This record gives sequence, C-alpha cells and structure tokens, in this order.
Amino acid sequence: MISDILWHAEDEAAMLTLGLTLSQAINRNPGGVIYLQGTLGMGKTTLSRAIIQSMGWDGPVKSPTYTLVESYSVGTIEVNHFDLYRLADPEELEYIGLKDFITDNCVNLIEWPEQGVGALPPADLQIIIEEGSPGRVIRLVPHSEKGISWCQQCKL
Repeated sequence: MISDILWHAEDEAAMLTLGLTLSQAINRNPGGVIYLQGTLGMGKTTLSRAIIQSMGWDGPVKSPTYTLVESYSVGTIEVNHFDLYRLADPEELEYIGLKDFITDNCVNLIEWPEQGVGALPPADLQIIIEEGSPGRVIRLVPHSEKGISWCQQCKL
C-alpha cells in the first residue's frame, strides 16, 4: 500500500496546482469518492473548485453549502460536489438521492464527510487539510486501488 502523501500549499496558487494535479489523475481514472476534511476556512471548497475547473468546467463553481450538492458535467464525467456542513442527520442524504450520485462514471467530492457517517460510501481518497506555517498542509490518504492510483500520479 502506498503511504500518505503530504503536500504543502503556501498559498492559494499552490492549492490550485494541487487541484490541477488531482484533476489530471482523476481524468485518467475517473469515478470515485473523495472526502475533503478540515476545519472552517482551510480551503476545502477552493480545492474542490480547482479540481472541477481543471477537469474542464469553464463556468462558475458554487459552494453547495445550502443546496448540499452541485453537479457538473465535464465531458463524459459527472462531478458532484457535496458540502455536508449543514446536514442535521445522515439520513437526509437518502432524501437527496445520494445513491443516484454514486455511479462508476461520477466523481464525488464530499466536504464534511463526518456529517454523513453511516450513509456515505467509503472514500477512495481522503484529503485532510490542516493549518501549516505558512499556508496549509494537505495529507492525501488513499483507501482503495483507485485512490492509490491517483496518489501515485500526484507524487512530486
């Protein structure tokens, strides 16, 4: 098994570079579930936006804080961006049709996955963003063969 990858993002430009790198790996091996974890303001949405736009989406990428999910068609790939911060109960995910979003051709970026414990599918890749000095320290933790593949392509 591949070990965790640590990435230091000193600024937003570095976070965008990570998003580009991840999007290239995802485009080569699409589909899957990515958990994005970190406290408020750590850059989960910034990274999600960078991944989505680097995959080829040229429109705005809205934060799904109030809608819970925003979907983007990028070529033949569907990208679903979830923000579960305001989720009161994991069972709410059934009401928004979570199972319909989890398909072989969908990439699911899930912010605040701890809010959906018990209802979410397991992550292929877990991204943990923490305060660094300066910037952020990002840990990529693969949990499947797909996650390992993505991480191998992200080593710098």
